[in-house]
Amino acid sequence: MTVQGLFSARANAAAQISAVPRIAIVGRGFSGMMTAIALMKTVRAPFHLQLFDPNSSVSGGQALASARASTILNTRVRDLSVAVGDNDDFNDWLCSNTAFRAAVPAAIPGFRQIFVPKEIFSDYVYQRFSEALAARRDITVQVCNDPVVAIRRSHGNRYLLESANPANPLFDTVILATGYGLGDQDTGKREVSPVRAQRLVARAHAVLLGSGIRVVDQLLQLRDCGYAGQVTIISRRGFLPQSHTPNSADPVFPAEALPESLPDIVRFIRQACREAEEEGRSWQSVMNGLRKHARSLWRSLPARDKHQFNRHLRAIYDSHRNRLPEAMHLRLKRELAEGRTVLRRGHAGRRGLSGLFFTPAGSSTEEIIHAERIIDCRCQAPDLSAPLIQSLFSAGLAMPDELSLGLAVNARGEPFLEDGAAVAGLFAVGPLGLGSLPDIDLVPEIVSQAYAAAERVGERFYPQVKAV
Repeated sequence: MTVQGLFSARANAAAQISAVPRIAIVGRGFSGMMTAIALMKTVRAPFHLQLFDPNSSVSGGQALASARASTILNTRVRDLSVAVGDNDDFNDWLCSNTAFRAAVPAAIPGFRQIFVPKEIFSDYVYQRFSEALAARRDITVQVCNDPVVAIRRSHGNRYLLESANPANPLFDTVILATGYGLGDQDTGKREVSPVRAQRLVARAHAVLLGSGIRVVDQLLQLRDCGYAGQVTIISRRGFLPQSHTPNSADPVFPAEALPESLPDIVRFIRQACREAEEEGRSWQSVMNGLRKHARSLWRSLPARDKHQFNRHLRAIYDSHRNRLPEAMHLRLKRELAEGRTVLRRGHAGRRGLSGLFFTPAGSSTEEIIHAERIIDCRCQAPDLSAPLIQSLFSAGLAMPDELSLGLAVNARGEPFLEDGAAVAGLFAVGPLGLGSLPDIDLVPEIVSQAYAAAERVGERFYPQVKAV
């Protein structure tokens, strides 16, 4: 499917596509759509854009017409703008929506501090995408539902994307925006029901796997849908998300120079949190301020400290940065306090006929947790053994980061090799670069990176055209 810019003449489509740079984006989740918006707003000269994703849906849905609760984003409206330099863009979009204003009247005149379901945010993103496309008469956008299995460099430094369609053309720029899922295209919650579980389990019991926002959201959705059974949450490290503050927690951070070793940095941050609370602020303010220093801190750490952080501290860090809206956190605390939901730390193993095999932390003895429902809410890390990623490695177009969490990239998302040189015309935007760029899985960081990548694309193709 090919979509022209709103005022583009169809008769000129073939000539236009062949005469301008071709850009491919692999993935149509938030990272992919955000990058498409940034390209249309930043590259002020003609180009052809092709979006690859096996998911056939290109719509944000009709969330505003539905009262059904859905996954709550853990970031306030004020931090979800897709318009660089305009932090109120999402808030203004919500204010202009009659249906949303009617549903959330208490927040009027503004919604900056509230948390919204991700379907509403998706509607906003897709509308801004549609508006950006409508404003460009000089570009075309094509959607392809074939999964990309390999990327190879051809003659003239162009790229060939291998998929089920043998007629794929060459591209001047390729942007990987696959989020976390590379080997498993289904990044949503996955429910596994053992064949005989409903007959063998005497009492209603659900097991949720994970420790982040998604596992808490799934728990609360079960309760909202009337599920009254026992729930067990299995977390590898035993941490669940902490709470946001009721109101805005403006970033604060001590001005003095940070220590250099990981243990000293941890002590420094803990002390800063204690001092902030003693002064009437919150530890959340310190964590928000830490995000401004996270990348420079990460770059300064030696490899052994990065590995130590990933093994022992990442779960704690994630539970404090990926926080729950206060109302959700209070419901979670109530569930745990009343015993209707139990948190167990350990390793989830194979499924059995009546439940899940489980090894508690600190034990080598495996036990079985009987359950009629098992729902996997864990984020799936990028699969570096997937054919797509392996094709990049074998072609010398990318390498793993130091922790093998994803690709080694710079701030603009350009993969770099051992000599530090960036690979021209190739980008990995969003969570694929999490091992190189802390917090690149959060919306504000993805927005900034998408615009930085788009500016680099514009400089490469049209150095004489000033980006807007």
